[in-house]
Amino acid sequence: MPARSTILGLGPGDPGSITREAWRILEQSDEAHLRTSQHPAFPHLPKGLRIFAFDDLYDELPDFASVYQAIIERLLELAARDQGVVYAVPGDPTIGEATVQAFCSEARKRGLEVDIVHGVSFIEPCLALVGADALDGLFVADALELAARHHPPFPPDAPALIGQLYSRLVAADVKLTLMNQYPQDHIVSLIHDAGTPQAKLESLPLFELDRKETIRSMTALFVPALPNASAFESFQETVAHLRAPDGCPWDREQTPRSLRLHLMEEAYEALEALDEGDHDALREELGDLLLQIVLQAQIATEEGDFSMADVIAGVNFKIVHRHPHVFEGVSVDSVAHVLHNWEALKAEERQEHGKGKGTLDGVPRALPALAQSLEIQSRVARVGFDWPDIEGVWAKVGEEIEELLAAEDAEARSDELGDLLFAVVNYARWLDVDPEAALREANKRFRRRFAQLEEAARKSGQNLPDLTLEELDSLWEAAKKRQE
Repeated sequence: MPARSTILGLGPGDPGSITREAWRILEQSDEAHLRTSQHPAFPHLPKGLRIFAFDDLYDELPDFASVYQAIIERLLELAARDQGVVYAVPGDPTIGEATVQAFCSEARKRGLEVDIVHGVSFIEPCLALVGADALDGLFVADALELAARHHPPFPPDAPALIGQLYSRLVAADVKLTLMNQYPQDHIVSLIHDAGTPQAKLESLPLFELDRKETIRSMTALFVPALPNASAFESFQETVAHLRAPDGCPWDREQTPRSLRLHLMEEAYEALEALDEGDHDALREELGDLLLQIVLQAQIATEEGDFSMADVIAGVNFKIVHRHPHVFEGVSVDSVAHVLHNWEALKAEERQEHGKGKGTLDGVPRALPALAQSLEIQSRVARVGFDWPDIEGVWAKVGEEIEELLAAEDAEARSDELGDLLFAVVNYARWLDVDPEAALREANKRFRRRFAQLEEAARKSGQNLPDLTLEELDSLWEAAKKRQE
């Protein structure tokens, strides 16, 4: 039966940080295997200890995943010997050491016993340098994992410590990920050689991160929290407090039904800001809309119906499932192909959940009529129910006009006018025009022009009801020219 193997931490750098237990094991061992000899404590390890390092693998293999897999395989062979293996890693074995977790997992499967001897990690000396406390919501991240993401996995109103920022290339990718959440001028700190006498702190704006030639193997990054509460979790806390016994009486009285009108109003105000191209207004209105969403989820949480985590998990699963060409390597050759797959996947989901079986069952009946019409026609087009070309669509518009003109009573005229509007919406879809937005813009243009018409009449001392149609038309054309 092989002896128990040991994995121990060498601390962040200064040999004085190696724990007494780790040092005792190294002194009593004949040999030790180091993940890397590129560690300040390496030259100071006990004399007489035979040391083997895996540095050659970093030079031979194409990526870290291959290196780590090769290290694990070698360690498993060594651990199967009668004397087992002593494996030494920088810092603490349980922080930022991919080989340790994988090796321990595989060793357990093979019946090999492994002891972990903890060490001082890179975290403690880094926090000492920046003057931070780990219990203030600190998030610890791996630069390589962060570089592969598109958005940081931690909240912006908590500090973050990012280890293994070993090159400018990695720093460039980390910067892009962070800038999806933080302002580009957010002041961050590079931490060099933490835990050694050469430790150094270097502050700089985020956008300069990958320009620093000082970045090397023992560099970490500290990202301070944003000055104001900015995390989704912080906002949930605010809303939950409003609904708590010591919260706001008005908020506590609200129900999902009583908030319905507010949800609709905020959605329309956000649309108006979007149509106006007013970024400040859009930011504010999206916040107001988010408040309504979080309030609804908070009430559902209190009632035991569902939580915000359920909401996010559900929509995240749905989006990932409906984008196999992004997340599962499925090949698509066009947007039309994407939309066809989308509808097929939605139909599959409806079947699995026992919900509506039709393509149009999910179109909200509360949508404005134009938007509802566009959504209906877009959905059926995705499953192949569409005109072969735009000429046929325009001919249908003409046909509906003729039928409207031929209608003989009010009910028929209403039906035919509805068919005409439906056909016009379809024509707008073929032109890639949002009819709801187009009509809102037309309404805005009319309001501006009519306001100018009224102002022109007032300045000339005329009352609109007293003007002839020709005079009103003249004022209207003048208003149109002023807007051109």
